[in-house]
Amino acid sequence: MPAPENSAADALQVARDAAAAMEHADVAAREAGVRLVDVGPGRAVTALTVTEKHLNGHGICHGGYVFLLADAAFAYACNSFGVSTVAAGADVAFLRPAASGDEMVAEAWHRAGSGRSGIYDVTVRVGDTVIAEFRGRSRTVPGLAAPPPAPA
Repeated sequence: MPAPENSAADALQVARDAAAAMEHADVAAREAGVRLVDVGPGRAVTALTVTEKHLNGHGICHGGYVFLLADAAFAYACNSFGVSTVAAGADVAFLRPAASGDEMVAEAWHRAGSGRSGIYDVTVRVGDTVIAEFRGRSRTVPGLAAPPPAPA
């Protein structure tokens, strides 16, 4: 049996490998400007700098991009255990707007799970200001192929 620190290191490596494969395969998030900042077992942090292309008709960041950023953090967190996992549903509460030039950061963490179902919370901030709260419901799909490994 591996030592506890080896188990933690192994779990972290699984999370990093899964995130690298997803990051390489997720064209939508990459094209939108989403960046993976950190990942570990059951948690992830993503970021996006709001530019003109992210603005809606009111001149603030379109809610779809806020949702996309949170959803990407959710995806990295729920796939961090090395089993293919998809969203079963999600809800978002938009609390404050983000403006052009703002750096949005989404932090996701595993809250609860049972069987193949999980619940993850994601907080989106600009600086110390919370701009959105997202709750994602996940479902592991063991037969679903994982993204191919990222090139070395």
